[in-house]
Amino acid sequence: MTVRFVGAGPGAADLITVRGLRAIATSPVCLYAGSLVGEDLLAQCPPHAHRVDTARMTLDEIVAELLAAHEAGHDVARLCSGDPAIFSAVAEQTRRLDAAGVPWEIVPGVPSFAAAAAALRTELTVPGVGQSVVLTRDAANATPMPAGESLAIWAAAGGTLVLHLAVQRCAEVVAVLREHRPSDEPVAVVARASRDDELIVRGTLADIAAKVDQAGIRRTAVIVVGRVVGVDQGCESHLYSAARDRA
Repeated sequence: MTVRFVGAGPGAADLITVRGLRAIATSPVCLYAGSLVGEDLLAQCPPHAHRVDTARMTLDEIVAELLAAHEAGHDVARLCSGDPAIFSAVAEQTRRLDAAGVPWEIVPGVPSFAAAAAALRTELTVPGVGQSVVLTRDAANATPMPAGESLAIWAAAGGTLVLHLAVQRCAEVVAVLREHRPSDEPVAVVARASRDDELIVRGTLADIAAKVDQAGIRRTAVIVVGRVVGVDQGCESHLYSAARDRA
């Protein structure tokens, strides 16, 4: 048997890879976070699959389910919202599986920041406007950030910031950003990107916190900060330039 950590995408059932969908459809065991994975995607599980909602489970309890499936000879689809490479807690699970000799693999998915950019109809790397993207999070009430990775450091460095797990503390996050960036810096908050109830709030560092509060956004959202947000100008990429040497 194999445990497959499947990127389940940002929410829309059709934003999942063919490989990921195949893993779900052929695995007799499926572990998922009920608050993040919709029923329409779970409907792709085999009719009699053992489905386990991990939303309120500890790491030990989750790994116990994976080991039990292994002992029974069952493949497992372990669904991760977005892409397993971004804030998925996959590393701690795979360390346990390695120690137990359980085979596993990762199936990439559509990350939430990509779905948010699509919702905003913007490229996150616009030539002449912004060419660097930092994916990070708020450190409050979570695992401490490693040395040199504070929000203040990334804010001062420039470029586009995409903040995960931060919208609940939008006001506090904005206060840190405003110490290093102008108050008119464009900001967009995308909640539930790609879902039917997707919500976009646009503003600047001066007013985005109040707008988010008024919209009632408390979770399942990313904050995008930088001049690429809603930009309608910029220089043209050298990639397609007529002056480029194409020999």
